[in-house]
Formats: sequence, C-alpha cells, structure tokens
Amino acid sequence: MAPIVRWAGGPRSLVFDVAVAAFFAWLAIAKVSAPIAWPPAVAVAVFGALLARRRYPLAAVVVVGAALVAGASPLPLVVAVYTLASRRGPVWPTAAGAVVAVAAFLIPAEIRWSDDWPYVLLAAGMFLLVPLLAGLWVHQRAKLLTALRERAEQAERERDLLTERAVVAERRRIAGEMHDVVAHRVSVIAVQAGALTVICADEQAAAAAEVIRQNSTAALTELREVLRVLRDGAADVHPPTGLDGLPALVDDARSAGTRAELNLPDPVPEVAVPVARAAYRVVQEALTNIGKHAPGARARVAVAVRGDELAVEVADDGSGARPPAHELPSSGFGLVGMRERVGLAGGTVHTGRSGDGFLVRAVFPLVRDEEDG
Repeated sequence: MAPIVRWAGGPRSLVFDVAVAAFFAWLAIAKVSAPIAWPPAVAVAVFGALLARRRYPLAAVVVVGAALVAGASPLPLVVAVYTLASRRGPVWPTAAGAVVAVAAFLIPAEIRWSDDWPYVLLAAGMFLLVPLLAGLWVHQRAKLLTALRERAEQAERERDLLTERAVVAERRRIAGEMHDVVAHRVSVIAVQAGALTVICADEQAAAAAEVIRQNSTAALTELREVLRVLRDGAADVHPPTGLDGLPALVDDARSAGTRAELNLPDPVPEVAVPVARAAYRVVQEALTNIGKHAPGARARVAVAVRGDELAVEVADDGSGARPPAHELPSSGFGLVGMRERVGLAGGTVHTGRSGDGFLVRAVFPLVRDEEDG
C-alpha cells in the first residue's frame, strides 16, 4: 500500500513535520481559555492535518479551521494558511482557504454589529494576512528561482550546442583542406610511383617505386578514414591497430630498406586499446625516422612485459647512410605527437642517443581490457 504522504526532504523533513504537527496539536487544546469539545479528537485531527499539510494544504486549512470552530487555539491555523499559500501560490485554492480561515476565525468570536467588530476584523486580518502574504512571497520566490535556474540551464545547453556546431564546422573545414591538399598530392605520388614500376628497367628502382606506391596507397586509405571521422564524427571504420599489427609494420620497414627485427612476446600481450594503439604509433614513428635519417641501418624493435608495465623499445645501430638534414622532409611534429599520444595513454617516452644510433623507449602501465571495463 502506497504511503499517503511523501516527504521529499527525507527522514529529516519527516521528523520536522512530525514535531511541528505534535507541537501545534498540543497548542490547539492546551492554550485555550474555554473548554473544548472532545479534546483528544481535536488534537488528533489537528495533528493529522498538519502532518499532511504539504500534500493536502487546502484540506489541512479546512480541518484546522473546523478545530478552531470547536474551540481550539487559532495558532495551528497560521501554519496551515502559510503552507497553503507557499505550496499553491495565488490560485483559487489559496483564496478558498483564506475564506475558510477567516470564517473559522470569526465564527467562534460570535461577531455582532457592535462597537468591537472592527477590532475583531482587524485582529483576524493581522492574524491571517501575515502568514498568507509570507507564504505567497515564498512561493513566488521559489518560482522565480526555478525560472532563473531553467534559463541558466537553457543558456548552457544553447552554448554547448553552439560550441558543438563550431567544432563540427571546424572539423569539416580541416577535412576539406586535408582532402584538397594532402589527398591530392599523395594520389599523385601513388600514380607516379605506379607508372614508374612499369616503365623502369632497373629492378631495384622498380622495387623501390613499388614500395612507394604501396605506402602511398595505404596512406590514402588511412587518410580517407581520418577524413570520414573528421567530417562525420563517426567512430573508426576499422578496429584500431595494436600490438598485433607490429609484424606487418616491421615488414613494411624491411621493404623500405631498413634491416629491422622484431621481438614480440608469444602470445601477444592483451592490453587496453589506447595503450596498444599508442605503442603501435611509437614503433611506426621510430621506424619512419630510422628510414629517413639512417636508411639501411639495422633496427631492433622489442616489446616486453615487465611487472605491471609494458616496455616498447626501438633502436638502430647508426650504420645507415645519413642524408643532409635540409634534404629530409619533416612535419616537425613527430616526436611531439608521440609524446602526447603516449602521455594520453598514461605512459612515458625517453628518446636519445644510444651508441652510434638512436633509441626510443616508451613505458606504459599494463592495464588489461577486462580490468579497464
């Protein structure tokens, strides 16, 4: 069976309401000068009415008013009138309750057309008007605060919507620029490399051209996926490349002339997707730099689990030919982007000289997928 009254404030509000109802029920029968008919019944009625006043404020005024007619103290009526005005506001139930309260106050006074009737009306007005106006003020203030809160929430929602639209517009602009500039130039590279593999008589040069064609075609495919994410905000079309993609990455480096070897645990460690993807990008960037700065060098890629950490190392022996720095194309953001990506995955990166070569070492906290969920 559902309770008759629900207290939104929880146990504290219930205790407060019970205390108020009990106190004013006692006042209703104790602080009177004339005898009351059926005092226990009057006390119980006043107690029940005040206890339920938040949910049934008009009924509480009627019951307490009836108790006043029976000879009870008018003090509980003050509480009932205030609650009615504060809960309902300036509507017809409040007006009806005010009429009932005035009538209940005047009937026991046995008002007559005599010299004292203005004073009785003034007393009734002061006694009931103050709680009525106080309740109406509280109601209007609560209504105003609610309206202000709703307006603030609406403004925040509109601001978030405008921000989201601005972000989407900027992402689409960037996607358009990348498509018009980068995709076009990579397409030209792929076409020219493909033509070179056909017309070139030198087998070594043709093989190098084929590597260029394959990598530029793969770059175009990945670029289209990135552009789709930027333009539509969609998730990755293909699952993110992780540790299981390292063998193919090392094979690509070998085909580009780097003498790379891979030490990967068997089975491949199962780590969180952000960690696996960041580790893949670290190896990719390191092998790219080796192929660019020390082509033909011997490179070692090592992945190892050490306690609660995943360590990824890429090192070269520095034996490759080093072209002049001004001839090397570079975005200038390789190592910076690597550090940012590793940092987002909770790891750290160390880069520096190692003998005649260069060492890249990244360490990640070993958080497995099942623990991540």
